[in-house]
Amino acid sequence: MSKKEFVKGPKLFSLARKKALHFGLPQTKGIKLAELICSIQEKEGYEPCFQRREICHELQCCWQASCNAKMTAE
Repeated sequence: MSKKEFVKGPKLFSLARKKALHFGLPQTKGIKLAELICSIQEKEGYEPCFQRREICHELQCCWQASCNAKMTAE
């Protein structure tokens, strides 16, 4: 498994906005980053959990490197 790149701050917000546009999500300005990423996660077919868990099992989630959750394979 390849290591995912850790992105934070403006780079992470930029990535989230691009993905939101890709999925056709409305209004990305004025929304908190975690809320935006959770909306994207739903569109990607994942549980909306960005920065809401201490432990995560979603190893294929592209947000995991920036999430702060401990990743486990169950």
